[in-house]
Amino acid sequence: MKKLFTTLGNIWKIDDLRARIQFTVLCLLIYRIGSFVALPGVDATSLSTEDKGGLMGLLNMFAGGSFSRGSIFALGVMPYISASIVVQLMGIIVPQFQKMQKEGESGRKKINQITRYLTVVITLLQAVAYGTTQILPEARLLAEPLFTISCMLTLTAGTLFVMWLGEKITDKGIGNGISLIIMVGIIAQLPGALLQESVSRMDGGGGLIPLVLELVGWFFVIIFTILIVQGVRKIPVQYAKKIIGSKQYGGVRQYIPLKVNSAGVMPIIFAQAIMFIPTTVGQFFPDAQGAFLTSLSDYTSFGYNITFALLIVAFTFFYTAITVNPTQMSDDMKKNGGFIPGIKPGKVTGDYIDSIISKITLPGSVFLAIIAILPSIVTLLGVSSQFAHFYGGTSLLILVGVVLDTLQQVESHLLMRHYDGLMKTGRIKGRTPVAANTGGSVI
Repeated sequence: MKKLFTTLGNIWKIDDLRARIQFTVLCLLIYRIGSFVALPGVDATSLSTEDKGGLMGLLNMFAGGSFSRGSIFALGVMPYISASIVVQLMGIIVPQFQKMQKEGESGRKKINQITRYLTVVITLLQAVAYGTTQILPEARLLAEPLFTISCMLTLTAGTLFVMWLGEKITDKGIGNGISLIIMVGIIAQLPGALLQESVSRMDGGGGLIPLVLELVGWFFVIIFTILIVQGVRKIPVQYAKKIIGSKQYGGVRQYIPLKVNSAGVMPIIFAQAIMFIPTTVGQFFPDAQGAFLTSLSDYTSFGYNITFALLIVAFTFFYTAITVNPTQMSDDMKKNGGFIPGIKPGKVTGDYIDSIISKITLPGSVFLAIIAILPSIVTLLGVSSQFAHFYGGTSLLILVGVVLDTLQQVESHLLMRHYDGLMKTGRIKGRTPVAANTGGSVI
């Protein structure tokens, strides 16, 4: 406890860090207040507040409940994330985007600008869909087409404002702004979920002991998730000695840290998108639903979870293959005079790195699949569906990843000023925030 207060005191003593934290808290507070401001022309009291499942429930969680409240921030940063994913995939397919990625800072600015323009287009389309499908006719105070136009412009402006807030947090605050906004939206649902679970357990759901066991189990799931997020395989790299004048350069040993889970949460997001297809097909073609298709629409069924897990494993290998390039790593190492001890430089090094990536990706993908289906498993064990979301899946991975990354930045500020870090032994290792897995600046 003394160590905690000492660390907090050290954080407060650093003017720059204190100002960054205060700015971040202020921006997040503005976002949370805006999430309760209803769209113009919408009667918020007439909106349905019941918990939505599937894709709608996921979007509502990421938006901190704004989606179901008909808020001006109802779409949150999801259009920006979608645009970032599209731009990153274009960087793999389109040569022009590949060229921009290699242009350094100027290329990054061009890609960011394209991402922003694409965000506007996606937000306009999603805003129309949101106003049409999510706002019930009895909640609309304006006639068509005025309501649709108002909804489209307001939601687009809201998303752009949230995106601007996130970029300001990244520049002047602490941590990755967009990631923190998503994290705050998820955490905002946690108190209500805990309260609902506590009331449910106390009112005939088994009492205090099952509740305590749930919380203990949740704690160990978080620890397990941290291990997956932090897990790396270090490959030693030796650099050749160079003597220039009277000075010696190189000759040091460094390491390439290959993550066990290089793909982050993207395999889960892709797999969830695929798993929503049977539900969509069932809505449009009720007569086409068979037993298997029906089971794929139930997220607690055995068929759903097995299919979901297999898709996550497959997408983990796919996403790792397109984002981690062993050949380029080998070429960069060779250009800088580096080599892996006992491995011939060039193609052999690339093949060696590729084989290690394949070996660590398999257990990483299996563990990621386990984390993804945990909410369904604990739901069958009696945990409420609202609290079960925090037992795994995208939400837990985002929370763990963003918290670790933010704490790592705070620790860097402390160590730069010659203060102790946040831990007695070792250092916190941050990870690439969620959206950084999609375009370089976000999730």
